[in-house]
Amino acid sequence: MRTHLARVDAVLVQAFIAAALSFAHLHDVAVAAGQDGWKAWAYPVSVDLLLVAAWRRLRSGHGKAAAWCWFVIALAASLGANVATAGLLDLGNVPAWLRILVAGWPAIAFLGGTLLAHTAPKTDTEPEVIEDQEDEPETAPEPPAQPAIEAPPQPSPVPVPSALVDHARKVAAEHHARTGVPIDTPTLRARLGVPAPMAEAIAAHL
Repeated sequence: MRTHLARVDAVLVQAFIAAALSFAHLHDVAVAAGQDGWKAWAYPVSVDLLLVAAWRRLRSGHGKAAAWCWFVIALAASLGANVATAGLLDLGNVPAWLRILVAGWPAIAFLGGTLLAHTAPKTDTEPEVIEDQEDEPETAPEPPAQPAIEAPPQPSPVPVPSALVDHARKVAAEHHARTGVPIDTPTLRARLGVPAPMAEAIAAHL
């Protein structure tokens, strides 16, 4: 346990020293490029934050191409400042391209940080396969049973007197002799002067 803690403490101390030196070198380059005051201190923070954001995206396993791109850019800025302050660059008379690069760094860092922080990782989701289910044939509803229609009651036979039947036969014979055709019910009714039901009953006896 103590060995593990000692190893962790050594790593943290080493990381702190490296960060402090890189921070100071970036500050010196920013000052040499004409960025004074708080602006010179903001440049190291911007570079280190971009480096951390790219490293976190690499650890997440998503968007490795973009993460590696911005990680290399931030690492080149940090490493370039360290090399420049080693005597290879005259900080009293920096070239124009370095001034342009330092002045344009905030926009580059903002673009990289925004893309790394707000680009949603792609998730490989397989589309759900929905099996086609055959639609069962719908059974037509049975029509409601219709109530049975009762037959109308048969009219009761009209009683016909035999004398009236005999008279009707004479009238029918006379009509047949005169016209040559059997007498019909309306004519029989008109000749006898009886209601229609009785005329039909009399015609049934002829």
